[in-house]
Amino acid sequence: MQIACSLSCLCLKAVPLYLSEMAPTHLRGGLNMMFQLATTLGIFTANMINYGTEKLRPWGWRLSLGLAAVPAILMAIGGIFLPETPNSLIERGLKEKGQNVLEKIRGTSDVHAELQDIIDASDLANSIKHPFRNILEKRNRPQLVMAIFMPTFQILTGINSILFYAPVLFQTMGFGGNASLYSSALTGAVLASSTFISIATVDRLGRRALLISGGIQMVVCQVIVAIILGLKFRSDEGLSNSFSILVVVIICLFVAAFGWSWGPLGWTVPSEIFPLETRSAGQSITVAVNLFFTFVIGQSFLSLLCAFKFGIFLFFAGWITIMTIFVYLFLPETKGVPIEEMIFLWEKHWFWKKIVPIYSEAETEL
Repeated sequence: MQIACSLSCLCLKAVPLYLSEMAPTHLRGGLNMMFQLATTLGIFTANMINYGTEKLRPWGWRLSLGLAAVPAILMAIGGIFLPETPNSLIERGLKEKGQNVLEKIRGTSDVHAELQDIIDASDLANSIKHPFRNILEKRNRPQLVMAIFMPTFQILTGINSILFYAPVLFQTMGFGGNASLYSSALTGAVLASSTFISIATVDRLGRRALLISGGIQMVVCQVIVAIILGLKFRSDEGLSNSFSILVVVIICLFVAAFGWSWGPLGWTVPSEIFPLETRSAGQSITVAVNLFFTFVIGQSFLSLLCAFKFGIFLFFAGWITIMTIFVYLFLPETKGVPIEEMIFLWEKHWFWKKIVPIYSEAETEL
């Protein structure tokens, strides 16, 4: 179990960074979101396997556990054939090899501008001996804020609570045991399929548009569910079949909104905004914060549900409202910006330009 958790954390850290560094600028968002698609499909598949093997007693759990080795083996074999990113190669002094890889993945030898950006970023990165200390400096303040708040808000949408405790939620609403399992499988399928929307639109509409519109849809869904449950349970009527179906539909709309906005973009945005010298440290912070709040919400959700009852949906709606406003005010659009030029975004932003120094001045100080 400890090995599995360690490998999971390693993938969460390495995969988004790898995809961001390898992808061409105009396709970076969509390609990076393939990570979220693979994750959601994996969760859905695992749920279906667990549901099917649960009936194969007494050895079904062994089959379910053993099948987990299949994706692990595929990952190990696939990793052997993956090339290093040009950024990593150039940072380690393998400039010619890095250029060859860059030309190969771009399909052209005309990569001089991008290559020079990587070389400049590499020279700066090699001058930094303590990336975790460096990330605390004023010029890296915007990226650090995003590395903390993006994964925090991603969990505070309440999505993990719905996915983890879907059977409990639906049983509380009056569904039977089997219906709750079906509803849990349904939300998993909606989450996986909705990721295709973000893959198709993120590089055309931009990150901010998806995050803000997804946040608005999630708030509306949470409020509607809270109103329905509050009115019905307060009058001791319980939920009729029609209202139960309506609640399931609205929850699915909530899951879909998360699946094409904060789900994938909660990983994509942090992986593409850091300069090379703090990129690994920044992604480590993102993963650590995500796992911390996943643990906190997972441990406290049932207590919150008992205390707030239908108000739990308003609790998460409040957080979604805050994070939507946060994106509108503080997150610049990263669509179409080369990964090594992200640092210039903060200099042009209405708020962050008051905090970060001009990049050329920061280079001179180093």
